[in-house]
Amino acid sequence: MRAIFMGTPEFAVPSLEATARVCELVAVVAQPDRPRGRGQRAAAPPTAQWATAHAVPLLQPPTLRESAALDVLRALAPDVIVVAAYGKILPPALLLLPPFGCVNVHASLLPRWRGAAPVAWAIAQGDVETGVTIMKMDEGLDTGPIFWQERLAIAPGDTGGALTQKLALLGAGALVRLLERLASGEPPRPNPQDQRLATLAPRLRREDARVDWALSARELHDRIRAFQPWPGARCILPGGKPLKILATSVEPGEGKPGEVTAADPGGIHVATGEGILRLVEVQPEGARRMPAAAFLAGHRLAAGERLD
Repeated sequence: MRAIFMGTPEFAVPSLEATARVCELVAVVAQPDRPRGRGQRAAAPPTAQWATAHAVPLLQPPTLRESAALDVLRALAPDVIVVAAYGKILPPALLLLPPFGCVNVHASLLPRWRGAAPVAWAIAQGDVETGVTIMKMDEGLDTGPIFWQERLAIAPGDTGGALTQKLALLGAGALVRLLERLASGEPPRPNPQDQRLATLAPRLRREDARVDWALSARELHDRIRAFQPWPGARCILPGGKPLKILATSVEPGEGKPGEVTAADPGGIHVATGEGILRLVEVQPEGARRMPAAAFLAGHRLAAGERLD
């Protein structure tokens, strides 16, 4: 069975490897190289690096809506197109190209968390469970019928990055089972989604890094771990310097939102809209990450001061 794989970030690599194990992989399609790092040098995305390392034909068209790009894919005569976090909506002509259609590996239990950032929003909203969905793509945003799903509990310490890695492996395993069924000539019948249960997971923005102390301590704790590694969480110290918040815990207590209630070897205790958020690990501007106690050893911060 001939397959084209479409995907871009690290999340897609396990599914790419799974596709290569089961199918004849005729091409990898990834987003174009982008500037990365402090030097802003153009760097190939993880799936493009994999394709190059394994001598698989690599395509990185700036758009899929031009006839030239579609003609190249059509000439490859794929039986199925596998998609995992490609990053762009596929045009209708591409969805209709392979006989088995376009199959998507999505990091949520659809119809919950349709969109670009399902892992982060599942954690940020306090979900205790998530999973992966293998679906047949249609013209909507993650609205296609579902082949099957795999469930996974969200651990209390999961960050967005850690949970993404877990789901990448879970999705690859589920994908193998589907591709084997397709190759055997006995494809499972997908079931339509219940549109009434749909929620959206919009693309993360830099503004999401801002800590709003009016939220509850529990909400802030979940958002801080959800938005790691990007966009992170930041507050402003007295004096105007930013402080990244990397690890927290929730405690009982009250005070004016943003007010430091204590700064001791246990951390920086900050009042929120409901409860106290204890900052356990932080990263000052231009420095490495460190325990809050180590930060306090070199930075004076007293009860009654306010974090903005």
